[in-house]
Amino acid sequence: MKRSLPTLVKQNSFIPLLAVAAVCVCAGCSDPADKVSKAPGSAPQEANAQTAPGAKKYSMLPNSTLGFVASKVTGSHNGGFKQFSGTLSVADGKIVVPTEFKIDLNSVFTDNEKLTGHLKSPDFFDVAKFPVATFTVTSIEPGEAGKQKVTGNLDLHGVTKSITFPADVPVNERALRVTAEFAINRRDFNINYPGKPNDLIRDNVVLKLDVKAVPAAAAAASAK
Repeated sequence: MKRSLPTLVKQNSFIPLLAVAAVCVCAGCSDPADKVSKAPGSAPQEANAQTAPGAKKYSMLPNSTLGFVASKVTGSHNGGFKQFSGTLSVADGKIVVPTEFKIDLNSVFTDNEKLTGHLKSPDFFDVAKFPVATFTVTSIEPGEAGKQKVTGNLDLHGVTKSITFPADVPVNERALRVTAEFAINRRDFNINYPGKPNDLIRDNVVLKLDVKAVPAAAAAASAK
């Protein structure tokens, strides 16, 4: 039996819609962590403390950022931390280690207000019990593709692990900057909330770091 022209048009129009829907589903399912370097947690390391007479102190600028991308089966969320601080010293054009950064976990924010509140709960960061995360840089060494290999101990959610990630670390007499994008496994830090059975949360979380700093004397003069 021959089909009418309107029926054929309707059926043929439906095929592109199916293709578009398939593309949207696949995009929602993609894992942002697949596009960046992974930083698996390992046993904490002792810092190779450096003796640097005459090292110059640098102060972090307020426009430094620490963001993240967390994902689940159906999509992803962007977020970050509004408050974090660090102490940096520079000698011979290099950052002196150990260098320590403190992150106020209660300052977490996301693109979803309900999610922001949930991240502060015992299911995730449990900020009432663990209000601060600390990252202590233990070494910075030449890496691949012109980047530096940064290693440090991350103390998060009551667990301390050593992680290593690639970063751009340009340093000069007027400023320094540390930029990096990498993924950590939340389960390394005992953050195990699985999510809904039909919308599981992925283990890897992408971190986006952009630390900017200038010599402390210059920062103080600018503040005045």
